[in-house]
Amino acid sequence: MPKPDDRSDNAEKLQEMLQNTEESIRESEDYLSAHAGEISAEEKANIEAKNQRREESIDGFRSEIQDESSHQS
Repeated sequence: MPKPDDRSDNAEKLQEMLQNTEESIRESEDYLSAHAGEISAEEKANIEAKNQRREESIDGFRSEIQDESSHQS
């Protein structure tokens, strides 16, 4: 028998994922700052591209959090 769909903590989980993603962005930006002269242009571009994808994920998390909040009201 399948488990019932318990979405009661989805907003919390999404918020945690959002915060973890924001932390990953900060850490990679700190890395870029600390090692700017040591990394290749390709590595820098890869990190910046990954951060762009992370920003897009954050936008998605925010939309999902908003959606979850409106369904729980």
